[in-house]
Amino acid sequence: MQTHFGKPSVLILVVASIIGRLVPHPANVTPLGATALFGGAKLGRPWNYLLPLFVLYVTDLIIGLHGTMIYVYGSFVASVALGEFFLRNNPSLWRVGGVSTAGALLFFIVSNFGVWAEGLLYPKTVQGLVDCYIAALPFLRNSLAGDLLFSVGFFAAYQWAENRGAVAQFDKSATAWLRR
Repeated sequence: MQTHFGKPSVLILVVASIIGRLVPHPANVTPLGATALFGGAKLGRPWNYLLPLFVLYVTDLIIGLHGTMIYVYGSFVASVALGEFFLRNNPSLWRVGGVSTAGALLFFIVSNFGVWAEGLLYPKTVQGLVDCYIAALPFLRNSLAGDLLFSVGFFAAYQWAENRGAVAQFDKSATAWLRR
């Protein structure tokens, strides 16, 4: 496993994440959570942390900047750490599923706390916070489904391609092409 951003195959992940966030999709069903976990597991520092931040920022420039960006970005940085610490050495199906679930729950807790703290939709009371979390439950369901689907897909596809030498061959060919 090459652990720096110098892998052209990583660009596929960046492009897929950007497209996945920009094309029409059910709310919170994007590859971004999986990108954070996968980058955390497969890339070295600082690239693993910069990758989801780059994707978020580029797509937010198109979708629109918002007052909860610090919470959203922070939750994805935490997801990178989850991938880095729990999936780098043993990305089994069960571990990927468990860590993906943890990342989606973390995103739910942090981002909705940010929505409440911003104070535009809910009063800054305990009841306002509870109401915010209750209203966001459908988004949690979508995040869990999307993160599980994309995380398992990314890790399985990468492992399959790596076992057949396709990742190394692609990176070698793409690097030679880029140097022309």
